[in-house]
Amino acid sequence: MTLHVAVVVGNPKPQSRTLRVATTLVGHLLEPDSYELQVVDLADHQNELFDWPSATMAALNASVAESDLVIFASPTYKATYTGLLKAFLDRYPANGLDGVVAIPVLTGANASHSMGPTYTLAPLLVELGATVPGRGLYFITSQMDHLKEIADAAASGYRADLARLARLSIHARPATLEVSAK
Repeated sequence: MTLHVAVVVGNPKPQSRTLRVATTLVGHLLEPDSYELQVVDLADHQNELFDWPSATMAALNASVAESDLVIFASPTYKATYTGLLKAFLDRYPANGLDGVVAIPVLTGANASHSMGPTYTLAPLLVELGATVPGRGLYFITSQMDHLKEIADAAASGYRADLARLARLSIHARPATLEVSAK
């Protein structure tokens, strides 16, 4: 089975370092040839992002919502993610990302906002119905020379979190089981 994986990047600059961090994380997390990767670089859609309705944006939102795994990445702006990413996520209805495993990633100049992906972006993803397997990744952009090592360490942590969830899911009650109220 081939996984459908998406990377959604809210950096206003196209082909950004944030995009590179997100795609590198995917490459370290998943086996090669086990997934198809869709990249949604929101910088390429700035003119359409606020158009309602927009067939292009609706198609992008639908494709991302049908993904098995999505990396949502943004540079840190004002201690949180960008308005581009927020506008993209605002297009989803309640539980619009149900069934998606989502990993929040923020990049920044220093460690002062390192809790940002976990504290600001992860709750929004959960509110939209996504499953977030552990804390988000915060990447300090001055460490680009160490991107592979950092991505590998983060991927190792996510693999461990996903393995724990998989072990637990084996013992979970089936969804069709009804519990009687007393």
